[in-house]
Amino acid sequence: MNIPATAAVWFLPFVLPICFYVALTDLREMKIKNHAVSALLAVFVVVGLFVLPPWSTEWSAVTIGPLTINLPLYVWHLLHIVPVFFVGILFNVMGAMGAGDVKFMTAASPFIWPGDYFLILLVLATMNVAAWTTHRLARASALQNFAPDWESWNRKRHIPMGLSLGGSLTAYLILGTVYGS
Repeated sequence: MNIPATAAVWFLPFVLPICFYVALTDLREMKIKNHAVSALLAVFVVVGLFVLPPWSTEWSAVTIGPLTINLPLYVWHLLHIVPVFFVGILFNVMGAMGAGDVKFMTAASPFIWPGDYFLILLVLATMNVAAWTTHRLARASALQNFAPDWESWNRKRHIPMGLSLGGSLTAYLILGTVYGS
């Protein structure tokens, strides 16, 4: 993994409760709340200043044609927001995911290290299958009686993606604490 273990250790205690809250509210209401998304982004903005201080880390250059852009890693991580947001909008327009899911993915994108993109897609695919299976089994069992008013029980076509998105970010950071560079 490319994420440094120290970065994962710093981010995890702040991200974990937000991801848990996102999963819970998405199960309960089939909505990912804006304040949770804002809190997740704020964690990267604030904690990221200590993990990847722009004033003391190496700068990274990208060459696009005749143009060379040289920026701190902190800024490059924040720039992940742009492509993830636009790809997410496309998925939203196609009906593949909700707007809250897109906002969560956008806010979570700075936490992913370059070089770990394939890994996070693999983790997300695994979490999607696990979330779908777990949700469907729970809905068909007596577990549904513990929270009978959850909106997600009534949805036949949709699953609460906050469960898999929050789980994916959490799993990535946990893996980063153990296997990070």
